[in-house]
Amino acid sequence: MFGNAKVPQQPAITSSPPKMPSPPAPPNNPPLLTVVGDNARMEGKFDITDSIQIECDVGGELNVGGKLVIGEKGVVHANVQTADAIIMGQYEGNMVATGEVEIAETGRVTGNIQTDSLVISKGGFFNGNVTKLNEGAARQVVPIEEKLGTHQFAQR
Repeated sequence: MFGNAKVPQQPAITSSPPKMPSPPAPPNNPPLLTVVGDNARMEGKFDITDSIQIECDVGGELNVGGKLVIGEKGVVHANVQTADAIIMGQYEGNMVATGEVEIAETGRVTGNIQTDSLVISKGGFFNGNVTKLNEGAARQVVPIEEKLGTHQFAQR
């Protein structure tokens, strides 16, 4: 009589480890490579895809895809191509910046800068020439899309 009775089965109880909160997402800012060394001296051709902060003596040629930051201890004797630049230390050379160049109050610059935006803070020093990057480049208006007989234009 009791042999055929079905006993309801209890669901197995398992303990799962508590979920850990996921780490916060990194900010959208590109990483900032920092080169530091009181007595360090580097010379050569440097291609940096992101941003860089220099706190030592660097010479040669720098191609920076992001922002070049020359810290207060930084001394750079180089030709530079960059998007943006902040100069708090010493810079000597020719620079082409597609974005903004800022010479901070502690910054000392000797050389030529080609950019569309140059800011020199009170106390900052600049000895050289500034050329507007897009000066003389004629803006051309080109239709990029046609919609029902209307045109949308982009400037180049």
